[in-house]
Amino acid sequence: MDIRIAVLGGDGIGPEVTAESVKVLDAIERRFGHTFSFVMGACGGRAIDEFGTPLPEETLDIVKGSDAVLFGAVGGPKWDDPQAETRPEDGILALRKGLDLFANLRPVKVYPQLIDASPLRPERLDGVDMVIVRELTSGLYFGKPKKRWTNSRGRTAVDTLTYREREIDRVARVGFEIARLRRKRLHSLDKMNVLETGRLWREVVTEIGAEYPDVELIHMLADNAAMQMVTNPAEFDVVVTENTFGDILSDEAAVIGGSMGMLPSASLSAIPKPPNSRRPRRAGKRALYEPIHGSAPDIAGQGVANPIASILSTAMMLRYSFALEDEANSIENAVAAVLADGLRTPDLATTLGGAIGTSDMGDAIAGRVRG
Repeated sequence: MDIRIAVLGGDGIGPEVTAESVKVLDAIERRFGHTFSFVMGACGGRAIDEFGTPLPEETLDIVKGSDAVLFGAVGGPKWDDPQAETRPEDGILALRKGLDLFANLRPVKVYPQLIDASPLRPERLDGVDMVIVRELTSGLYFGKPKKRWTNSRGRTAVDTLTYREREIDRVARVGFEIARLRRKRLHSLDKMNVLETGRLWREVVTEIGAEYPDVELIHMLADNAAMQMVTNPAEFDVVVTENTFGDILSDEAAVIGGSMGMLPSASLSAIPKPPNSRRPRRAGKRALYEPIHGSAPDIAGQGVANPIASILSTAMMLRYSFALEDEANSIENAVAAVLADGLRTPDLATTLGGAIGTSDMGDAIAGRVRG
């Protein structure tokens, strides 16, 4: 299989961790006989510096000509001026909206070898394995009007929270389809007690749930879910929620496993189908894969960033965009193997003396993939 991948490293540690993902894909290429071609593109703060925009047309052309996008991270203090007309984050938001990447999948899994790295007590970590499905192209981040102004009474800002039935319908179906492949349990999170969008969300998800009688649907208020995720995280199998709640709660869930450097994500433009479907299990014409962590400018260039989240995002790419299940499993098994061997980047190491760098971790995982 010939696969063309757009690699947008972005800012901070983004280029460092995506380089290790490319290294692992090279190992997949050798072992399984695929052909990967990588096209690099500028995005984020560096693109603002060079092109005056966080998403240059050249980069957008690269993305449109590729089969999938491997993304790093954007942002940093250099571009944090709240008065700026454009920000690095505008680049990834434009990609999500432009490619209609409406569903963001964020798996949260606790590796037995990393239980001591979690801030939660070990007895609360048994059986933690969930997928958070976040609606990605609507809600507060995209609603209009979105503006700020100053008058005689001071400064005012407004963001608009809008959801349409279709937008809720399609992301809910992603949640149900994924739940069918797992433990058949779906939590839908909203704030129907205070928000009209929350009431619409619950109404639509309930209607869709009638089409999935094999999946247990549990409605929960988002603030209650925030508490349950740290007191009883094993309760959750698949979680579906709107954009802002999904952003916040998935970051909360990230630390359950010990480090945000461990969590991958996939942003899809279609509802994934099960392996036995007549239609291939594909993520749509294009999808984007990225670690959920930020650009971490404080450690950029030091070679100490954890590349595992980016590497696991690559496994999700192989699974959801190209239906390469064996290849995806080989990456995930390699990650588990190196952790079992005791290899740790500084964010996971209990002692700095036992830590290895970004490149060494990528080498170890790629070596396990090659076998």
